[in-house]
Amino acid sequence: MKDKKILLGLTTTSRSNWREKIKEIKFYNIQEIALFPTVLSPEERKKLYRLLEKSPIERISHVHLRNDMELWELDYFVEKYQTQVFNIHPEKSHPPFFDYSKYASRIYIENVKEIPTIEELKKCGGLCLDLTHWEKFSQLKGKEYNEKILKLIGRFQIGCCHISAIRNISCKIPFFKKLVLKNHTHFLKKLSDLDYIQKYFDYLPEIISIELENSFREQLKVKEYLEKIINNQG
Repeated sequence: MKDKKILLGLTTTSRSNWREKIKEIKFYNIQEIALFPTVLSPEERKKLYRLLEKSPIERISHVHLRNDMELWELDYFVEKYQTQVFNIHPEKSHPPFFDYSKYASRIYIENVKEIPTIEELKKCGGLCLDLTHWEKFSQLKGKEYNEKILKLIGRFQIGCCHISAIRNISCKIPFFKKLVLKNHTHFLKKLSDLDYIQKYFDYLPEIISIELENSFREQLKVKEYLEKIINNQG
């Protein structure tokens, strides 16, 4: 079986200092990543792109699209960084501002609180599985969420996936004190926060992106850990 490609993730959310991460890219000579410009405005994205062009990055194999990205940005990633796959949130929560049909076969729709519809999945490459969303919302929403995901997996290709952290927390409400809740977080505290993915080995695509706010120094340890439990399983 071919090994999975596990990508370090350049995240841009509040606890992720993306400028410092670009410095780390230079320090560790990182040449391939996944990019999550989750909260960046168009002007901030342009600053990010300029800094990346001065870094060792040669490939950005997976990009999480914002629904306000212009088509030239997708062209840019494909032409300059050989981007293989994009993912985007469902239209219900994040309707795209622009027509991305040029790259429809490379775009995969992510399961968030809302699950992609069959109609929108037919228009693109298939599913992007966010495993932490699957784990969390299966508990919060019950077996219906899980069954819907499995039904879509049986019908559509899984082109890429996100891996973040899951930490179990005990419920503080007395009546439910034995209940353990699954807390989805983009900041990993210990490597065992990743062990939940062993439930999902059968659904892992070729491209797996680490979606964590942790530094690249820490993500390199995460990548090594994931490679051991994913590529050496069975």
